[in-house]
Amino acid sequence: MSCGEPHETDCSEVLDHLYEFLDHEMPDSDCTKFEVHFEECSPCLEKYGLEQAVKKLVKRCCGQDDVPTDLRSKVLGRIDLIRSGQAVPEQDVTAPETGQPTAAKE
Repeated sequence: MSCGEPHETDCSEVLDHLYEFLDHEMPDSDCTKFEVHFEECSPCLEKYGLEQAVKKLVKRCCGQDDVPTDLRSKVLGRIDLIRSGQAVPEQDVTAPETGQPTAAKE
């Protein structure tokens, strides 16, 4: 996704790290770069707005649910595997670890 205009920060970099920006998990200098990019690039700004709305909806609808304490680490581990290009096992990250892979839920 790109508006076709050159930017100091490439659209692919912004979109690859969009959730880090949304979750305030990046250095302030990178946040500033992203904010400048959103001012210049309407497709990325639209994607940012959509993801922000989804995040708010999920929080409103699911924010009261109890989450297993190790779920975050499992999810982050899967994200790291995907980003590194490694094969990701087909199993439910919320299932207890029994040594046996379980089918992913749809």
